[in-house]
Amino acid sequence: MKINWNGKYTTMSVYTFIVVCCSIIFYNIISQFDKFSGKIGEIMGIFQPFIIGFVMAYLLNFILKFYEEKLLIKEQFKSFKKGHKRGLGLLLTYSTALLIVGLFMQFVVPQLVDSVSGLVNDIPRYAKNLSILVDDVIKSNKFHIDEQYLNIAVQKLNELAEVFMDIITNLFPIIGDILKTTASSIWNIILGLIISIYMLIDKENFYALGKKMTFALFNEKHSSKILELTHRTNNTFGKFLSGKIIDSSIIGVLTFVVLTIFKMPYILLISVIIGITNIIPFFGPFFGAIPSAIIILFVSPIKALWFLLIIVVIQQLDGNFIGPKILGDSIGISAFWILFSLLVAGKVLGLVGMIIGVPLFAVIYSIIKDIIEAKLDKKGLPSETSDYMNKYE
Repeated sequence: MKINWNGKYTTMSVYTFIVVCCSIIFYNIISQFDKFSGKIGEIMGIFQPFIIGFVMAYLLNFILKFYEEKLLIKEQFKSFKKGHKRGLGLLLTYSTALLIVGLFMQFVVPQLVDSVSGLVNDIPRYAKNLSILVDDVIKSNKFHIDEQYLNIAVQKLNELAEVFMDIITNLFPIIGDILKTTASSIWNIILGLIISIYMLIDKENFYALGKKMTFALFNEKHSSKILELTHRTNNTFGKFLSGKIIDSSIIGVLTFVVLTIFKMPYILLISVIIGITNIIPFFGPFFGAIPSAIIILFVSPIKALWFLLIIVVIQQLDGNFIGPKILGDSIGISAFWILFSLLVAGKVLGLVGMIIGVPLFAVIYSIIKDIIEAKLDKKGLPSETSDYMNKYE
């Protein structure tokens, strides 16, 4: 019997069947979420080299594009064939990446280890000095503070010191676990490096293959929209991530220079903390400044206050001049939506979510905006938000 797939009841039956199947699958996922997440973890483990390779290729592609568009277009390279230019560009790209990693491992990592070791060894002495200082303040009571409030302040300070001691005590095991995880994944990292090379060599072919599959699966209108969305996503993520890395590197170096001038303790350690946490929008300065201020507090409370003032000035400089100059309007969403995306993505994806949450939400926001404005255009209504502030009250 021939089935009329365009019939009304046939279509309803197919949709009903799909909905029932999706409901069953969703119920099984929710009811056995631990098993499901475990399976997802196994699948992610299998594809880990490809994920690492894709991330490497995506980040290194910025360097490759720089060399190909700025250096290899010069007169002396015009006689080179396309494949030879790509090979030279890849050689320069990976040489640059290895040079950066090598310099970091050679000069920064040993000093970081020394700083952390010195901090752990000096913590008992700092805690004792701070306790003596607090006792002196309590006994002298120069500020004429009520004894009840003094006791509360001392209790909270002791709790803070205990928390910080626990953090420092557990710091080496955490670092050890990170190194152990990295060492166990070294083969996947090597495979990822090889995969990234192949991806960059044939990146145009991969892109063409993706376009080919898109046009095969969807009609021309939808395919064009998907490709436009892909370009938009790539531009948003590319501008944000590359801009944030450059911005955070500048802030880290600037912090190092300023802290050196003011003769702060643990300069390199704190500068690295500030630079790395600055990659996280909005909350990054707080994540970096608070533990750094606590570290300096154990050495000198006055220097800790100076440090907080320095960080406020640097972040104002970053927020008003350096950041806008580098990032521009690459995100295109307000501060409220940045905060919203950070909280939601951070809760769902953790640290990775806090890094990629903003550009991810910016893409989703732009898609929803396009859909809403298209519907308004069909109705003959204005699409600008400002038109709805007073007009339709």
